[in-house]
This record gives sequence, C-alpha cells and structure tokens, in this order.
Amino acid sequence: MLLALVLAAAVSSCGFQLRDDYHIATEIQHLRLEGDNRSEAYRAVAGALERRAVELKEGSDYFPAVILGDDRLERRILSMLASGQVAEYELIYVMPVTIILANGDAHEHNIQILRDYQDDPNFALAKTRELELLVQEMRSEAARRLLMLLNRTVRE
Repeated sequence: MLLALVLAAAVSSCGFQLRDDYHIATEIQHLRLEGDNRSEAYRAVAGALERRAVELKEGSDYFPAVILGDDRLERRILSMLASGQVAEYELIYVMPVTIILANGDAHEHNIQILRDYQDDPNFALAKTRELELLVQEMRSEAARRLLMLLNRTVRE
C-alpha cells in the first residue's frame, strides 16, 4: 500500500500525464468549426473538441476558427506478391485545415498520418473491415494532432 502511494506521488510529481490528457489553451475554449458536418473527419474533430469541453460556436464572424478541407486517403505500393498482386500498401491520410486566429491571421496546414497495410486477396472481406478500422483510427489521430497544432498555434 505504501509502495503504491510513493509510486503514485513520484509519477505525478514528474509531470506525467495520460495520453491526450493536455490542457486546451483558454483562447480556444470557444471556437468555430467549419466543414462538411456530415463527413467523418468533421465528426472526429468535433468529438475531440467536445471531449475537451471546447464550445463550438456558429456564425461566420466568430474567431478563432478551424476550417476543415476535404480529407483524402492515398495509397502507395510497398511490396508485391510473386503473382503480381499487391501485398502491402502505405496508406497516407491527409486532412487539410486552416486555423484563423482571433486577430485574423490564417495558418494553413496539411495533417498527414501514415500507416502500413498488408493486403491479402484471400481474405478480402476481413481485410476490407480492417482497412475501415485503420482509416477510422487515422482520422482520430489526425483530430488529436489538430488539437495539439491548434494549441501550439494560438500560443505562438
């Protein structure tokens, strides 16, 4: 018991935080989010913001603002089977964003997430589901990176 208390005190005193447990800058506690609200990328970003108690505002004159472009998924062949079929891809997920600060400064970024994906034509249905989950994970990672980028941008 005493060992657990000492260990907990040591971990908290060194500044350790759980993954994604960081503070949102006060300048972005309220912001406008623009984009296609039916897209999965928009829902991922909006969900990440709401989990951190950021209030989403409406109205084209509200700043700061985050404008999401159309996200895209590209693939690059990494390896092929002897039969000529693709064995492995590199998936490249790109989420273009524009951050407009309260002073009107606009910052454009492309958040890019890379993952390897092994394809197997013998298990097409299972691999399709695996690909869907992988892309969903990449969107969530892009949303987390957007929050870190947003924090860094407003503090500069």
